[in-house]
Amino acid sequence: MTRRVMLGALGAASLPAAAAPLRDTWRDAARGRDIPVLLRLPAAAGPRPVVIVSHGLGGSREGLGYLGEAFAQAGWIAVHLQHPGSDDSVWRGAGAGMAGLAAAALDVTQAAARLLDGIFAVEEVLRRTARAGDALAGRVDGARLAVAGHSYGAWTVQHLVGQRIPGGDRGIPLPERRLKAGIALSPLPPRGLPPRLAFSRVATPMLHVTGTLDSSFVDGTTPADREIPFRSIEGVAQALVVFDGATHAAFAGEPAAGARWADETFHARTAGIAVLFLRAILEGDAAARTTLRAGAAGLVAPGDRVEIKAI
Repeated sequence: MTRRVMLGALGAASLPAAAAPLRDTWRDAARGRDIPVLLRLPAAAGPRPVVIVSHGLGGSREGLGYLGEAFAQAGWIAVHLQHPGSDDSVWRGAGAGMAGLAAAALDVTQAAARLLDGIFAVEEVLRRTARAGDALAGRVDGARLAVAGHSYGAWTVQHLVGQRIPGGDRGIPLPERRLKAGIALSPLPPRGLPPRLAFSRVATPMLHVTGTLDSSFVDGTTPADREIPFRSIEGVAQALVVFDGATHAAFAGEPAAGARWADETFHARTAGIAVLFLRAILEGDAAARTTLRAGAAGLVAPGDRVEIKAI
């Protein structure tokens, strides 16, 4: 199903329909790792901004489809990654379920794999735009790359843009400076480091999106915890949006995981805010910045909360 994201705050009636997604598997030869991807390409020709999308624990490249569609409608390329080892394989099959999710959440090798997947994806989109015949040939604006993710995907975003890992980066080249913006849906507080220290090297503009009911059974994160990254990052453009009544599942867009993980109640508002933020940051859109500073009127509902830093 193709959705249209309303951008009333910017005065646009609607955006063009997204193109049909393309599915592929990218091979990271250095790690011997196959990464399933789903590409959403805009109608606009020429080099376009790219947003790499990272699913949550137990998700897939099919997740966050509403977000990727909105990016493609806005004229950008969405690259949805699937992270083997922390994807839907951890709960599918007999004897898996919650135990599989908990085990994957505690597996530090999977955490490192996610970060390396993100760095590989940056390098791969740049390589493919220079390769004749590829779906991305001539399509990538390498100066305007961003990353977005939900839950474990938000953790991935936060670390790719510079959040410190307790004990050091373990040889992973972080932060990934080629990323010019990050979007964290259901952000995660740092573990093992004081928040100010954990986020002190983040210099990439970020959008943080959460809900008043955004708690997690896997790690015990509370709705208040979700705001810690925003409150700990200083000196860089940031926005925090808290949707009244939104749960952790509200942002996932994972139909295969069950109805509550595919509930669309907050999808249009989340996508609209994300597009507004990237227009402000990646495109330098003055109207988008003004709308954000004014509280994103037209994209939030009574009871929602918006806070802005340095935008």
